[in-house]
Amino acid sequence: MTQRRYPLLWALAFVFLSSPLYAQATEWQIDPDHTSVQFAVSHMRTSTVRGRFNKTTGTVKWDGRDFASASVEIVTSVASIDTGVPERDAHLRTANFMLAEKYQTITFKSVKIEPAGSGRLRMTGNLTIRGVTKQAVLDIAGPSEPVKGPDGAIRVGASATTTIDRRDFGLRWNRVLEAGGLLVGFQVAITIDIEIVKGAGGGKQ
Repeated sequence: MTQRRYPLLWALAFVFLSSPLYAQATEWQIDPDHTSVQFAVSHMRTSTVRGRFNKTTGTVKWDGRDFASASVEIVTSVASIDTGVPERDAHLRTANFMLAEKYQTITFKSVKIEPAGSGRLRMTGNLTIRGVTKQAVLDIAGPSEPVKGPDGAIRVGASATTTIDRRDFGLRWNRVLEAGGLLVGFQVAITIDIEIVKGAGGGKQ
């Protein structure tokens, strides 16, 4: 087959090879200094306790255009849990909750990403906590437009939210209050503010 004999086929091949869907995915790194995994849970039905995990890493494989074809893997250190109260953090690391000595990380691996309206995505993936894996759906605002930093690296950000029932992952500890109700809520709201980076430098900014 020659270009002269089949001009239409060559033109179609050029369009296909140039399309965003064919663009080769590259690996972006999650920037741990600009990424935050936060959670919120009800306390005695009177207030909300908020905390975060201070160490999160991972990768995103993405062609820089079509996010629906991307894959995401997030790894969070359980030991880095931080609610601002050291005694509470120590309790959360015990067998009553996270059993951090045995299960040292929380992981999320995407299986599907799809559009969910203007500037929004819906990401379905496998969330593993305390050795138990369940499907979770994250609602995402973003991604942002790529920005080139002073170090020459390209950065993109997004924010994801979901809510889980901690009992699904074996975190069942609680206490019944004298007046009725439970000490700690079972529904946990999770927010992930993420920044990914690709290219030269990639250092702190």
